[in-house]
Amino acid sequence: MSNKVAVLVAGSWGTALASVLACNHPNVVIWSRSSEQVREINEKHMNSRYLPDAVLPDNLKATTDMEEAVKDAGAVLIVAPSKAMREVARSLKAYWQKDMLCIHATKGFETETLKRMSTVIAEELGIEEGDVVVLSGPSHAEEVVRRCPTTVVVASLNQKAAAAAQYLFMNADFRVYTNRDMLGVELAGALKNIIALGAGMSDGLGYGDNAKAALLTRGLAEITRIGVEMGANPLTFSGLAGVGDLVVTATSRHSRNWRAGSMLGQGKKVDEVLGSMGMVVEGIRTTQAAHTISAKYGVQMPIAEQLYQVLFENKDPRIAVEALMGRDPKTEMEAMKLETWEQWHS
Repeated sequence: MSNKVAVLVAGSWGTALASVLACNHPNVVIWSRSSEQVREINEKHMNSRYLPDAVLPDNLKATTDMEEAVKDAGAVLIVAPSKAMREVARSLKAYWQKDMLCIHATKGFETETLKRMSTVIAEELGIEEGDVVVLSGPSHAEEVVRRCPTTVVVASLNQKAAAAAQYLFMNADFRVYTNRDMLGVELAGALKNIIALGAGMSDGLGYGDNAKAALLTRGLAEITRIGVEMGANPLTFSGLAGVGDLVVTATSRHSRNWRAGSMLGQGKKVDEVLGSMGMVVEGIRTTQAAHTISAKYGVQMPIAEQLYQVLFENKDPRIAVEALMGRDPKTEMEAMKLETWEQWHS
C-alpha cells in the first residue's frame, strides 16, 4: 500500500485526524473546496476557522484539487458532514482505485434514506460495504490536534482493512482498537449525538447533575435497545463507540451537540442555534432520522421522541422534560431482542 494518505474534507475533525496521520506518515494531503483555507494550511500551518489555536504539522499539505489529493494514495479518509457524504463520495469515484483503503469518521445518517455512511460510500464507490472502515469513539478534535491522549475504535467486516487503519493512526497519543461490529459502531456514534443534545438542553434549563446522569443512563439504554433490534452487538454500546463517546459528547463544552442543546434549553430556537454555531450539528439531523427509525422498527425511543418534538414541532423544552418524567412506570432492565447474541461468541 502506498504511504500517501488523502483526507476529505478540512473541517475540524478532518483536520485533527489529518494531523494525527501527518505525525505518523510523511505524505498526507487534505482536500478542501476553500482556496483560502488551503492557503492557510499550506503557508501558516493553521485552520483558523475550525481549530483556531492549533498548529498543524509542517508536512500536512492541502489542495482544492481532489484528483491531486487522491492520486497515488494508499488510503482515503472521508470526514464529510452526513448531508454532504454522498456528494463527496460521488466526486471521489472518478479517482478511486480498487486497492485503496477507505475509512470514514462521520457520525450520522443520510436523513432522506436512513442509510449509514458506510452504505452511502459503498454505493457511490461501487465497493463492498464491509470493506469500508469506520473510525469512532470519544475524541474531541480540539484535544486530538493538541495530541492529548485519545483512544478510538476502527470497525470493519474486513479484518485486514481494520488492521491497516489501526496501523495508520496508532501512535503514542492516539490509541486505536479494532471491532468487527461495524453496524453497532456506526449506530452508537450517530445516536449518541441525540442524547448529547438532550444533556445540553438539561444543563441549559439548569436541571443539574442528577437529571443529566439519568438522561445519559436512560439514553444509553435507548440507543442499545434500537441498536440490538437492528442487529448490533449489545457489548459495542458499553465500549468506546458507545458509552465512551456518549460521555465525552454529552458533558464537554467542546461538543457542538451539547452547546446546541444548551442554547435550546435557554430558550433559543433551532434556526437561531444553527446560525450562531456556524458548524454542522449532526445531532439535529440524527434526531430526525431516529424518529423514523424508531417507528420503522417498533422500538420506543422516548428521549429522541421528545427532542424531535422540541426541534421540529416547537415543543417547549420544559414540557418535554415533564413528558419524560411523567411516563408510565417501567422496569429498569427492559427486554431486548437478543436472538443474535450467540453470533458474537462464535
